[in-house]
Amino acid sequence: MTHPRPAPRESATFHRETLTEIRRVAATGIYDISGYGAKRKLPHFDDLLFFGASISRYPLEGYRERCGTDVVLGARHAKKPIELKIPVTIAGMSFGSLSAQAKEALGRGATIAGTSTTTGDGGMTREEREHSHTLVYQYLPSRYRMNPDDLRAADAIEIVVGQGAKPGGGGMLLGQKVNARVAEMRTLPPGIDQRSASRHPDWTGPNDLEIKILELREITDWQKPIYLKVGASRPYYDTALAAKAGADMVVLDGMQGGTAATQTVFIEHVGLPILAAIRPAVQALQDLGLHRKVQLIVSGGVRNGADVPRWSPPTATRSSNTWFAASPSGTGCGRRSCPSRFRTSPAPAVTPTSRSGAARKTRLPVTGRSACPIWLTTSSAV
Repeated sequence: MTHPRPAPRESATFHRETLTEIRRVAATGIYDISGYGAKRKLPHFDDLLFFGASISRYPLEGYRERCGTDVVLGARHAKKPIELKIPVTIAGMSFGSLSAQAKEALGRGATIAGTSTTTGDGGMTREEREHSHTLVYQYLPSRYRMNPDDLRAADAIEIVVGQGAKPGGGGMLLGQKVNARVAEMRTLPPGIDQRSASRHPDWTGPNDLEIKILELREITDWQKPIYLKVGASRPYYDTALAAKAGADMVVLDGMQGGTAATQTVFIEHVGLPILAAIRPAVQALQDLGLHRKVQLIVSGGVRNGADVPRWSPPTATRSSNTWFAASPSGTGCGRRSCPSRFRTSPAPAVTPTSRSGAARKTRLPVTGRSACPIWLTTSSAV
């Protein structure tokens, strides 16, 4: 009599995805690079529910009673705070990870919706400034294309210390996206992978940060609101130091927030989910007596209209915008061509050379469908 063999039991530690990654690393000798945010299951807005209106909270009649959604940002110190019709903004995504057409489209969409969009690493493009009613200029460690004229041309400035997908890590732009225009704006060679600095070159702590904020205010004649963006890691102390340094708003970015490209191990294992970071940040402002004076903006995993009212102050979203705008079919991704013209046009093939001048071979860790902006293009700091 034969007995059926028991089905093999899969290990919770060494499951199929882990074993596949071990084999891939052994075969290639390189770490994995990916985009978007953390794929692992994390505490998120879906864990919060709404109380509906009843006797104790009477509902509004939508056709005859108005529910105001307008918000003013930056009134703490700026002479010209920005006014938005909705408390949802478009977070920064770099020119380079996104094409000029995509930057223009985001600017047009933000203008129609009555909100702001943000530049990202690589500087301000003519297209997004012309088509964005309210544009926030990101001031990043790389300082690509940074100049005082663009600071003055923007409606607000966001100092980026870190982002949720990789707090403490610098930006990355794969060489296949570095075309001639991107390279010229960044004063770097085309077709070569680019990595941005992980920290600002001219300040190293909160006292220096206060001086930097004053410098930016003087450049813009105290006209522009100043955001300070941090990746959620130590939200209580980071929020307190940002408020003390003089920021008008603190942007707190959780680990579900997207990025164009970085090490997968960084995305999945560094940082805090945004839901866990909000309470300590609010507590820091309350302890300093600055609650509601310094405004807190949250981002990282904001997907739809149901997520926004769960956190009533302003929220920033980027991944949802790129999922909507990018080609849903992925046609042409394997050929590194994007029919939606969403990502930047491929740069010409380049054979890098070593310091001695001899040609050397390089292996691109991201190929095929991974070149699509749906997978790679969702970042505020490239």
